[in-house]
Amino acid sequence: MSTGRLTLPVQQGMDDELLALIDRLGADAVRNSDGTELPEVVKHLATKVYETYFVGRGDQQWALSHRDQTTRVYLMSRRVAAIGSGPLDIEVAAGYFAAQVAPDTDCDVARWWQVIDRTTGKTLPADQWNLAGAGAQAHVIVARPEPGHLYTVDFLAQQLWDPTQMYNYLTNNWADDPTRVREQPYDVRYPETWEHIKESLARWLDDHEDVDVVRFTTFFYHFTLVYSDLEREGYVDWFGYTGSVSVPAMEAFEAEVGYALVAEDFVDEGYYNSSFRVPTVRFLDWIGFMNRFVTDHVRELVSMVHASGKEAMMFLGDNWIGTEPYGPHYASTGMDAVVGSVGSAATCRMISDIPGVKYTEGRFLPYFFPDVFRPGGDPVTEANQCWVTARRAIVRSPLDRIGYGGYPSVAMQFPAFLNRIEQIIAEFRQIHDRTRGATPIASPKRIGVLNAWGALRSWQTHMVAHAMWYRHAHSYLGVLESLAGLPFDVTFLSFDDIAAGVPDSVSVLVNAGAMGTAFSGGVWWADPAIQASVRTFVGRGGGLIGVGDPSAHAGNGACFQLSDVLGLDRELGYSLSTNREPLSVAEHFITADVAGQSFDAGESTPAVVSVARDLQPLALDAGGDITMAAHEFGAGRAVYFSGLPWSAQNNRLLHRALHWSAHDETTFSQSMADDPRVEVAQWGDGAVLAYSMAFEPVTTVVHAGDRSWTVDLPEQGYVWLS
Repeated sequence: MSTGRLTLPVQQGMDDELLALIDRLGADAVRNSDGTELPEVVKHLATKVYETYFVGRGDQQWALSHRDQTTRVYLMSRRVAAIGSGPLDIEVAAGYFAAQVAPDTDCDVARWWQVIDRTTGKTLPADQWNLAGAGAQAHVIVARPEPGHLYTVDFLAQQLWDPTQMYNYLTNNWADDPTRVREQPYDVRYPETWEHIKESLARWLDDHEDVDVVRFTTFFYHFTLVYSDLEREGYVDWFGYTGSVSVPAMEAFEAEVGYALVAEDFVDEGYYNSSFRVPTVRFLDWIGFMNRFVTDHVRELVSMVHASGKEAMMFLGDNWIGTEPYGPHYASTGMDAVVGSVGSAATCRMISDIPGVKYTEGRFLPYFFPDVFRPGGDPVTEANQCWVTARRAIVRSPLDRIGYGGYPSVAMQFPAFLNRIEQIIAEFRQIHDRTRGATPIASPKRIGVLNAWGALRSWQTHMVAHAMWYRHAHSYLGVLESLAGLPFDVTFLSFDDIAAGVPDSVSVLVNAGAMGTAFSGGVWWADPAIQASVRTFVGRGGGLIGVGDPSAHAGNGACFQLSDVLGLDRELGYSLSTNREPLSVAEHFITADVAGQSFDAGESTPAVVSVARDLQPLALDAGGDITMAAHEFGAGRAVYFSGLPWSAQNNRLLHRALHWSAHDETTFSQSMADDPRVEVAQWGDGAVLAYSMAFEPVTTVVHAGDRSWTVDLPEQGYVWLS
């Protein structure tokens, strides 16, 4: 068995056990986890030593002595109705976790807060309301509200507790541990804090000669994670920028960009600029502004690390906001590596495809925490699920390394888990050893995923919290999950990218999302140039895959603005008087593998009807509405799915749909298995790998080029065929 490519967590007080575990699993790197220190024996444990380093928290003495330099977050109060006459009293922070956030009543409240009549959408002048109380006791009094109207307060709040440390503190029951303090974050926007951070890092680098890799966890601004007064997550957005604000930042933005932002630019009616919202120009300007600021400051820290002879690694999580690994400035930071949590094929590709770094590392699940490693817990099943989904992506775009996090003391109480991860680690190394890091053969047909974010959110669409399953999103996230392991090169395109025409390198466009969201496109489809660009692309021979509400923007007699291309539209109730011909399911190349099986459209999209006589319905719901269809338009082809949650069957349907829409049916069978639960990859040197996604044994025929094999695979099994 080869060794290396593995990072394991360590902790104090178990030197002999760690030595045995590292030897057993062949780890070549070790790391500490949040809230732990490296043991003295660390220098004897592995080739490389990682140590976590917190830039924006961890120095509690500094935080408490510079409370004015705490990070801030924009929040919205509850919606309060004005009933009857008299002033309206709004308790600003009602419903929020008081230990985490407190209204910032020391700032110029009239300038940086807003009171909004949500019934009219208008901001009240500052002379029509006043602040009563301070901090957590803050109330806003609206003197003469309109009876029957709703009002909210957009307020700036201090972050009293770092969200990740708070999560770890509550999850691990650290309240009974007197050594655990509630760490308060501080903001590098303040020059005094920035100089302190650089001085602290310089001292730390001098004091940690045994550390080879500084694992920044992460930098300055945490994604939006706000707890409710019930001490649980109230709002979480892994892409949220609401915690990147401060008065100095807002003032610097105005000086640099040329106009001022207000609280509502961040609060966004209470949606907080979720990545599902079509981003406004003002919000994109803020992202660009913060990206420049953050990467400039990261570059300084990385230079210090390199000058000390160490490597710099970024954890893709926690305080990652502003780094934007797929943005224009990340590569200029000089970062050596990126590590991130792997919970799916899509999150794996999100890490492994990051450009401009020397190596990438995936932290596999489960995390060695007592929420999983407990009596009745099932860490083996979680490990299997993580590996089976991640393996599809690793085959297509290999991670350089894998690892685990948490406390080995809890994991070592589960021998079956250790046995299983030993097998997973060996399989990961085999993929590298057999292929020497090369990527397998991919179709020459390039896929372009079209949405309002484009490359900035590569492999990040339809996510709310990292790799988590959410209603109203999983039917679309399944598209990304499939693409992450299918044999196609994938690029992410914004509407600006196609305004002058779809790039020649793209063979098939994928537009997947609910109506009005950034991922479908929303108001972008009101632009005639965008419609014409895609319509021309398909008409001249290109392919279009639409999922959910592709091109949806009601107007000009249609909901789907490309209804002519798709051959179908969504019935909004306006054309119920139209008599539609009954539909019957057609046989087709796309459904050849699943003939006679029902199609799982997930939450689906209701009332999708035919508007073209040559439409080929491939699946209908119980009411006769379309859930899957194919249509030829000019020289091109379009395919529609009303939803596509992840499953082996749906993965196969999308695989076939991409080939069909690209006019490339003949090459489909050159790298596939008869059973959709088994995928196949082949390399230029002739190596062939078949791997099962099933949690039961599978017997199937595997095809690779002009060769075929009958294989018997155990559950989650794999076999090298050449």
